[in-house]
Amino acid sequence: MKTSVIGYPRIGDLRELKFALEAYFRKELPLGELEATAKKLRRHNWELQKQAGIDLIPSNDFSFYDNLLDTAYMLGIVPKRYQELGLSPLDTYFSMARGYQGESGDVKALGMKKWFNTNYHYMVPEIDDSCCIALKGRKPFEEFLEARELGIETKPVIIGAYTLLKLARFTGRKRAEDVKGCVAEAYKEILKQFKELGAVWIQLEEPALVQDMSEEDIWLFEELYREILREKDSLKVLLQTYYGDVRDCYQRLAALPFDGIGLDFVEGRRSLDLLEAYGFPEDKLLFAGLVNGKNIWKNNYEKTLTAVDRILKAAKNVVLSSSCSLLHVPCTLRNETRLTQSYKGYLAFAEEKLWELRDLKAVLGSDSPLLHDAYQENTALFRQERCGCKEEVRSRLESLTDKDFTRLPAFEEREKIQKQAFHLPLLPITTIGSFPQTKEVRANRFAFKKGEIGEEQYKEYNRKKIKECIRLQEQTGLDVLVHGEYERNDMVEYFGECLDGFLFTDKAWVQSYGTRCVKPPIVWGDISRSRPMTVEYSVYAQSLTDRPVKGMLTGPVTILNWSFPREDISLKECAFQIGLAIRDEVLELEANGIRMIQIDEAALREKLPLRRQDWHEEYLDWAIPAFRLVHSGVRPETQIHTHMCYSEFGAIIKDIDDMDADVITFEASRSDLTILDDLKACGFRTQVGPGVYDIHSPRIPSVEELLIALEKMLEKLPAEKLWVNPDCGLKTREEKESWISLKHMAEAACLARRSLRE
Repeated sequence: MKTSVIGYPRIGDLRELKFALEAYFRKELPLGELEATAKKLRRHNWELQKQAGIDLIPSNDFSFYDNLLDTAYMLGIVPKRYQELGLSPLDTYFSMARGYQGESGDVKALGMKKWFNTNYHYMVPEIDDSCCIALKGRKPFEEFLEARELGIETKPVIIGAYTLLKLARFTGRKRAEDVKGCVAEAYKEILKQFKELGAVWIQLEEPALVQDMSEEDIWLFEELYREILREKDSLKVLLQTYYGDVRDCYQRLAALPFDGIGLDFVEGRRSLDLLEAYGFPEDKLLFAGLVNGKNIWKNNYEKTLTAVDRILKAAKNVVLSSSCSLLHVPCTLRNETRLTQSYKGYLAFAEEKLWELRDLKAVLGSDSPLLHDAYQENTALFRQERCGCKEEVRSRLESLTDKDFTRLPAFEEREKIQKQAFHLPLLPITTIGSFPQTKEVRANRFAFKKGEIGEEQYKEYNRKKIKECIRLQEQTGLDVLVHGEYERNDMVEYFGECLDGFLFTDKAWVQSYGTRCVKPPIVWGDISRSRPMTVEYSVYAQSLTDRPVKGMLTGPVTILNWSFPREDISLKECAFQIGLAIRDEVLELEANGIRMIQIDEAALREKLPLRRQDWHEEYLDWAIPAFRLVHSGVRPETQIHTHMCYSEFGAIIKDIDDMDADVITFEASRSDLTILDDLKACGFRTQVGPGVYDIHSPRIPSVEELLIALEKMLEKLPAEKLWVNPDCGLKTREEKESWISLKHMAEAACLARRSLRE
């Protein structure tokens, strides 16, 4: 049985790509050195997979920013505003990803959204009526040849035509059916050129097939591939899916002349059932995704072999594969020093998953699989009892009643009480939470962690930064302030470090978007709060000003979704455990005089099932109550805020309203404010702050630009309900650009207020 990997992390074991890119953006690193770093990373990844004995190694899974953006750029899907900048090809690409502000012009970045049900963000391709779609780039071919020069034959991977069109934003009259012909021709040209290069396999990725599909969707998919596959001849085409099952199109997909079909048997709840119900074509290879590409626990070989037995009864020719790209897990355990060997024994990052595929191939190829050393060692591990259970946590969960999930009085009455309590002006101005993490801020935290400075010196520096931040916010004209979060690393990692039940890593970074990487904590055992987490700095910040300062917390669903979760208990149980811990912090903040508390649920929509029929039963029916559990015990005059970002919220707006927060801020700047129509349509009662500018881009918005955005918001929302804020925290930005942007935002809000009074 052969093995295959869908994709591999490209950031480097020590985030080499991040640092090279950021140096390039600062004009401190020449293009040649950036490209040399990229080439070195690609070589490392290919050789590592070859050493692990992977039979079908991917190429073109590397990207300087995003794979879907790579595909769009390769096909000439580049809006005119970026072309007209007159930049180099690579800088034009980066202008689409990050925006551009300089001598050549001023443009915003493309939209950015969450990639299906993951924490990875993709750039939204933009197709206007003048767009001429055709193969124009050489990246996949160049990287294929680059691997061949190293003696490694690879399987080129490209986002498929159907997923490209389903995720693209059409800005003119044309729609997917209008451009499908030229898209199909472009993909035919890709196949033709790979045939000429002597490639054996090409992997076309179609994760959009695991979402709900209408008959029109299935027609579009079939029309595209009936045409594309005319060009394949001797080239073998793998249609790869992941993140779910293809229940809506399985039989019609299987009938198309693909040479291989990749199915996810980890998240694909019905993949095995579909296989057993309808069989699998004998003339095709089934790429069986059985090694989890999204979580970091070791594969349970006993369960995998059981699944393989069932698969082999329906499919004769099987390739063992990762369930999705390994992009979603850290690179390697080799650099981890904080984790003991007993903990490491349960974990598998990307590199270790390669060895798991090797082991499973050996086990399945042996005469006595159950007696194979690798199988014996693995089953012994899973028969051990893991520590981490806490009876007091379980008892507290069992004692919860409906009262614990209901805040009183009702929203309308609380809103009146809070208006009297705070006396805020129309269009209150605030930020989402974090301020820039400068080199000095990070150095202070790092020195404390290494023991180079004492706790008091560490805290004194943070207090100094908080005081500066409060004063600057006052001078800038903000009405509701934040303390800046200078004590925090990653938002979820920080809270995980303050809670019992988590494990933490040294170098286990995962790409979120572009150069932004996160280091998710690992949920090891039952979760509880043993000490205050945010009270000291929040109380200090509030003591510096008469304006309200928000206490800043991360909500239970986001902590869970941005961690690597346990697999031995339900997500619901884990979310409620975290919810009780955050609830304790909320009540302690309130008891210490913090009158506004923001509980971010940035990742609420992230794990929403891809099938609509599963939304409530599998997710929303516990995710929304988990948030309500956190704040149901506060007084009416305490104002609860929350924040959400980079997802499509329209379909769950009513569920978001049911979270019963008092104020919700949304990412909206890269979504053309489409969320406003959804809010208006459903009669959204919660006060709302759609982000007025994009913090993920280095460009500084003008006062006029921000005023126009506010005027558009006021056309859809009553002024009494609208807050003014950026679309996310400012942690990743530079200090100078942040304060100028906030000053412009405050000036725009004041102009909008003046217009309302007139």
